[in-house]
Amino acid sequence: MSNTGMNMRGKIIFYEERNFQGRSYECMSDCSDMSSYLSRCHSCRVESGCFMVYDRTNYMGNQYFMRRGEYSDYMSMIGWSGGIRSCRMIPMHRGSYRMRIYERENFGGQMYELMDDCDNIMDRYRMNDCMSCNVMDGHWLMYEQPQFRGRMMYLRPGEYRSFRDMGWSGMKFMSMRRITDMC
Repeated sequence: MSNTGMNMRGKIIFYEERNFQGRSYECMSDCSDMSSYLSRCHSCRVESGCFMVYDRTNYMGNQYFMRRGEYSDYMSMIGWSGGIRSCRMIPMHRGSYRMRIYERENFGGQMYELMDDCDNIMDRYRMNDCMSCNVMDGHWLMYEQPQFRGRMMYLRPGEYRSFRDMGWSGMKFMSMRRITDMC
């Protein structure tokens, strides 16, 4: 079957209790507020696709990337106490990846263009901070530490003039990874 004939949508199932117990909510798109479906969420199963989950409503707060798999007690795994409050489906991207990162806000300072993963911007570019970026192609994850570790932020195509204005003050992004169709 060709890619155009396949269902390219993702599917995630959230459960109120650990180990896939209690009430559940099946989601195949973005959900800005899960409280109308579940009182809490302590486990989930990603059946297809990739999702970003957030610990606050309206895609705010801490983020965590989830790919196909079972998360029987993800709260212990990622250290969240409040659970998942919203989620965003990450669409599959076919084609090139391209992002420009900038040392300062509003696209100021040094600029470098990425077309592949970067595990450490300090080592590769001698750049000690990334304060804004422009994602031209593809979907990306930015991490606060080298080697794709620490807190992360999901970026889809668009201009991001100030990470601080987006609520990420005091956090530096030190590595970037493409979200590929290998989910």
